[in-house]
Amino acid sequence: MTCHQLAQRIAGLRPDFSPVEVARLTLMILARSNDERLLTDDEELYAEWRNATFRLEAVSDQHAAVAIELERLQSDSRVEFSEEQLWILLRAVKVQSQLLEIYTEQPQFV
Repeated sequence: MTCHQLAQRIAGLRPDFSPVEVARLTLMILARSNDERLLTDDEELYAEWRNATFRLEAVSDQHAAVAIELERLQSDSRVEFSEEQLWILLRAVKVQSQLLEIYTEQPQFV
C-alpha cells in the first residue's frame, strides 16, 4: 500500500477534509500500520483512524498546557531557575518528543 492509495481512500470517505488533513491522517496511519486491509476494510481503516486521531488530540492537549506554562515561565524575569521551572522545561521537551514520535513512530531520546 502506498501513501497515495491510502490518501485517495481517506479523501473518498471524507471529501470535506482539506488536503492537509488527508495528508496528516494518512501519514499518522501509515506510521503505525501498512496493512493492505486498510484499503478495502472500512472497520480496519476507521479503527486506525480513531487511534491516530486520539493520539494526536492527547498530545495536542498536552502541548497546549505546556505552552501556557512556558509562556508564564518566559514572562518571569528571574535569571535563576527554580525547581518548578526546570520541571516545566522538562515537560515541554517530553511533549515535543511525543509529537515527533506520533509522526515518525521512532522513539525519541527523552
